[in-house]
Amino acid sequence: MVTLAGVRVARFSSAGGEPRFGVIGVADGVDVVAALAGDPLYAGIELTGERQPLADVRLLAPVIPRSKAVGIGRNYAAHAAELGNEAPGEPLMFLKPNTSVVGPGDPIVHPQQTDDLQYEGELAVVIGRICKDVPIDRVPAVIYGYTVANDVTARDLQRADATWARAKGFDSFCPVGPWIETDLDASDLRVTTTVNGELRQDGRTALMLFDVATLVAYVSSVMTLLPGDLILTGTPAGVGTVRPGDEVSVTVEGLGTLTNPVVAP
Repeated sequence: MVTLAGVRVARFSSAGGEPRFGVIGVADGVDVVAALAGDPLYAGIELTGERQPLADVRLLAPVIPRSKAVGIGRNYAAHAAELGNEAPGEPLMFLKPNTSVVGPGDPIVHPQQTDDLQYEGELAVVIGRICKDVPIDRVPAVIYGYTVANDVTARDLQRADATWARAKGFDSFCPVGPWIETDLDASDLRVTTTVNGELRQDGRTALMLFDVATLVAYVSSVMTLLPGDLILTGTPAGVGTVRPGDEVSVTVEGLGTLTNPVVAP
């Protein structure tokens, strides 16, 4: 077993088999996934010796939170403004159920209840250990890594409801992937979203009102965070409506691209 440092952790399946964990690498010029003996969140990195070409496997959501995905609303001033809202004075939290999590290539299902389904491309933090009341200077010790997320939102339902649980919580409303990057400086990363190849969002994490350390400290002051919990850090300006037949791709610099089709129910 080796310690977790500077690797890309994926969750995958091949030939209809059970989901497994692996690390992404290159062998003889080919991208490969090297299988792990267990869940690296709990067992560390223990290679089995088996590896397969990355092109031959199906990547899944790299983590399924056992507890929760915490969203942060209006964390970019320009996004708050485009929806007619003021920038918040402290992080604005909401929860997405773990049943909303899907992986790369999985469909985003357009519910019949909404006429305004929107994408929100984001950087997501993956928590690595049980923690509560984390001081800002200790936040790096509780972060397992980072992944790409799409905080799919039924905007009309968000406007109609007093809370955001319905608008943010449908099955398939939290695509994440394609893997977890365990060594990443998240202070100034480009975040882009395209729809059918057309650029819609283009921002940088340096423009977040509350940075990653502040968010983790704030959320943990309210609730205990568990291994595998996600914190979605907010979306840049440029959100918009998608419909069945569209394809949404979110890219975070240094991390990768998460692509999902939108389908009818």
